[in-house]
Amino acid sequence: MTKSKSVRIAFATVALALVAVAAHAWGFNHENKLKFSRAVALPGVVLPPGTYSFDVASPTALDVVVVRSASRDKTYYMGFTRTVSRPKQMSTQMPIAFGEATANEPPPIAAWYEIGDNTGHEFIYR
Repeated sequence: MTKSKSVRIAFATVALALVAVAAHAWGFNHENKLKFSRAVALPGVVLPPGTYSFDVASPTALDVVVVRSASRDKTYYMGFTRTVSRPKQMSTQMPIAFGEATANEPPPIAAWYEIGDNTGHEFIYR
């Protein structure tokens, strides 16, 4: 193997490692799959019981949340959110905070906290 080929391979390896570290640091993967045993509400939509994909719209639009079917082929919700801190008493493994609802209404999702993260996305109800 020639010296220049070895240098190119080393450079490519370092470049790939940097891309992987940057992608992790910027948090490209925000998706959480969440299963609900009863209907729940988001602004303007009621989700029937089932499994859903909660994600941010893009790495540059972290305040826009998208909720899709588990297979990601149907979008149920896309909207702006507010960044909020996870309550201190809330486990980092608990992804949802619910708001109040009457007995006959599905509970609204007040905020989605990415599993393991201390910040979350508060849904805006008008």
